[in-house]
Amino acid sequence: MKIGIIGYGKMGKAIEKVAIQQGHNILFKINSKNRNQLNKKAIQKIDVAIEFSSAEYAFQNVIFCINHNTPIVSGTTGWDHKLEKVKKLCLRKRSSFLHAPNFSIGMNLFFEINDYVAKLMHRKKYAIEIQEKHHAMKKDSPSGTAIKIQKDIYHNLPEDNKIEIPIQSKRVGKLKGEHIVNYISKIDEITIKHKAKNRLGFSQGAILAA
Repeated sequence: MKIGIIGYGKMGKAIEKVAIQQGHNILFKINSKNRNQLNKKAIQKIDVAIEFSSAEYAFQNVIFCINHNTPIVSGTTGWDHKLEKVKKLCLRKRSSFLHAPNFSIGMNLFFEINDYVAKLMHRKKYAIEIQEKHHAMKKDSPSGTAIKIQKDIYHNLPEDNKIEIPIQSKRVGKLKGEHIVNYISKIDEITIKHKAKNRLGFSQGAILAA
């Protein structure tokens, strides 16, 4: 594939490394200093854009690609309130857009496992809590992944049993990402945990999605 990377921070660099190893071509890399290079001429040369920028710029990056009918995969979090507008534009333009709060293959297995457990908790007397930890530089809190986990659990609870599901967030050190769901009763506790060791899983997942 011919790939354009929008957001050339730590994730962008990790995606570039994996993409090249897999035989893909990187045609451009956009960061805060060369945003003017994200133009019509550049975007028409690629097969897909992979976007990991910031909540401040994600919306306009995605809109630009959709308006030029360029498929885009976005993993930027913190701008969920604008996703509905993007979906409507994408349908109107008949373009391609994929957004996920977490592209890690292991994390998506976690989603499936937790979804199954949440369904089993129907009418069971368990309190539920979510914990997430990330590196000190991560801006959005709670993480988009934790919010998705919370929404998935709520989706599986009956309407008359919508208990509160708190999210505890911590920003510390250089942690790549850790998510825990605890199901707690008076007699036992069930814990589901995912811990990212590096950015490789996120990079592989994003390229697979593209």
